[in-house]
Amino acid sequence: MAAGRVPSYIADHRKRLRARFRDGGAAALPDYEMLELVLFRAIPRQDVKPLARALLDRFGDFNAVVSASPARLAEVSGAGEAVITELKIVEAAAHRLAQARVLQRQVISSWDALLAYCQTTMAHQETEQFRVLYLDRKNVLIADEPQARGTVDHVPVYPREVVKRALEINASALILVHNHPSGDPTPSAEDIDMTRQILNAADALGIALHDHLVIGRSREISFRAEGLL
Repeated sequence: MAAGRVPSYIADHRKRLRARFRDGGAAALPDYEMLELVLFRAIPRQDVKPLARALLDRFGDFNAVVSASPARLAEVSGAGEAVITELKIVEAAAHRLAQARVLQRQVISSWDALLAYCQTTMAHQETEQFRVLYLDRKNVLIADEPQARGTVDHVPVYPREVVKRALEINASALILVHNHPSGDPTPSAEDIDMTRQILNAADALGIALHDHLVIGRSREISFRAEGLL
């Protein structure tokens, strides 16, 4: 076989898999085959199925694989720089597509899309992240800004900074969002206290706090729906 040439059985497998994807989309493929499609570009001349399965064994599902940190991905044998880059490109593209469905749109009419965006960007993060969604007078989302990153179970939040930023961009309302890397979105006592502090600070300046969403691995909890706001 000529140097650099892809073995015929690998080339045939890739051709068949790409055809199945074109015909049926992602729904036609299990997670390991979706990962294979991503890995084809990073590893052009080898069978990538063993690596796809190794990544799933380590992280659990497709979403968790592409959301894993580069450091954790690198712990899997065969996941070199090219592989990690391709996975992070997929993650970034998913985030951008999800954000495009909610940014500059009225939140009330696109609530499901907003929840999907929060799940896409935060559900599989390995540390806590706190974001603020800023809305105008018509409840159109005008900015989505990460405020802080923390540890696996804590993130520092400064109510004054949250409200100050709202004034800077002329926002009339806020939605707070943070994730629980444990997967359980049940609000902690600290979450409730921090929310009340932001509520008080915002209320004093005539800024509404519409909700606080806590994102878990497979579901989210709304402070508003739970009667916590």
